[in-house]
Amino acid sequence: MRFNRVRALLQQGKAAFGTMIQEFRSPAIAYILANAGFDFAFIDMEHGTFSLETVSDLIKAIRLAGLTVLVRVPEGQYPFIAPVLDAGAEGVMVPRVETRSQVETLVQAARYPPLGKRGLSITKGHNDYRKANSLEFVAQANRENLVILQIERKEAVENIDDLLSVAGVDAALIGPNDLSLSLGLTVEFSHPDLRAAMVKVVEACRRHGKYSGIHTSLEPLIEWARQGMQLLTLSTDIDFLSNAYVQGLANLKSGIDG
Repeated sequence: MRFNRVRALLQQGKAAFGTMIQEFRSPAIAYILANAGFDFAFIDMEHGTFSLETVSDLIKAIRLAGLTVLVRVPEGQYPFIAPVLDAGAEGVMVPRVETRSQVETLVQAARYPPLGKRGLSITKGHNDYRKANSLEFVAQANRENLVILQIERKEAVENIDDLLSVAGVDAALIGPNDLSLSLGLTVEFSHPDLRAAMVKVVEACRRHGKYSGIHTSLEPLIEWARQGMQLLTLSTDIDFLSNAYVQGLANLKSGIDG
């Protein structure tokens, strides 16, 4: 099993830069992101339309391109978590986490014994279809794979210390759109209630020795990186393509008219 490049960056106190794949299933997306200089990519199974088979193929491509591959699963249950890890995902992010019991359940699904209850099958995508000593493989997988909580509910912020105290959790990543909605707000990063909630998460991560992050657009991502967030997820494949087309066409028309 290979080492997790993103975990290594985080352990060194550095930022890791990634994005979210929601729509494009061509293996080319992996190489485009690698050539752009990203460290990781999330495959989105919550809002994306991908089947497990498509996710498995994307995982292979992203691994071959040299990026760390993470998956946002739709729920923190075993049938969603274990298959993508077996396919070669190097971490999972679970959305809409609110309670300690949810966290304990997802950790049990993501970690091998003695940390969890994940079933063992070594010669899969997560070990590039090679054989390995079972005890050595299990120890390495428990050490390298990332378990990330997506914090996007008011209740999650209120319970953040309890959530992060569960053994086996590595990081908390804020979803500002849903968190704002849960607080009864539109997405306004300057709003004091949203800022207070986000600061609470960052500070709790520091107390518990966990990594913090966010998935958002450029300007707030820069601001919160300066506040100490390390797991920095910029936009989505859809938004990148849409923005490039809009800007490209505007530039073309401007050039002709000018």
